[in-house]
Amino acid sequence: MNDLPSPSAAELKAIVESILFVAEEPLDMDMLARSLGVDLKMVTEAVDALNEECRQRGVRLQRTGSAVQMVTAPEVAPYVERFLGLDEDRSLSQAALETLAIIAYKQPITRMTIEAIRGVNCDQVIASLKARGLVAEVGRAQAQGRPYLFGTTFRFLEYFGLEKPDDLPPLREAEAESED
Repeated sequence: MNDLPSPSAAELKAIVESILFVAEEPLDMDMLARSLGVDLKMVTEAVDALNEECRQRGVRLQRTGSAVQMVTAPEVAPYVERFLGLDEDRSLSQAALETLAIIAYKQPITRMTIEAIRGVNCDQVIASLKARGLVAEVGRAQAQGRPYLFGTTFRFLEYFGLEKPDDLPPLREAEAESED
């Protein structure tokens, strides 16, 4: 691999696209840069350029932190699902949507904090969201008992057609103030 020439910006974009296409999970951009023998800035620029091009196609790039993955465009999801024969019930209960919204906007967050906001036990709802791959344990809080912290996943981004967590619509000010 050391005998490969350094790619141009256009070549690097094509290389990154090919790797993301075959990757089965999100890739860390630092790891991608190291494996390609280029610096992180070059990979970031290639991903940014590829992201712009993908907006006009049937695929999108999703980014969370330093991880990136290629996914199908949300507007074509029903056709892809039909082709794949997916019968999954895509609807979420009101309780699941409320809990998911709390996690999405307040992540990372503990179960106790979620329950304090909702005012009810959330064990089953969180288990359901985890089973659907929409949330995951992302760490441990530095509090007594070191409770799990929950955050959203790449599947969450896919489900709601988002490219990155920052694409969530802003909370209305009254709602944001009442939650603080």
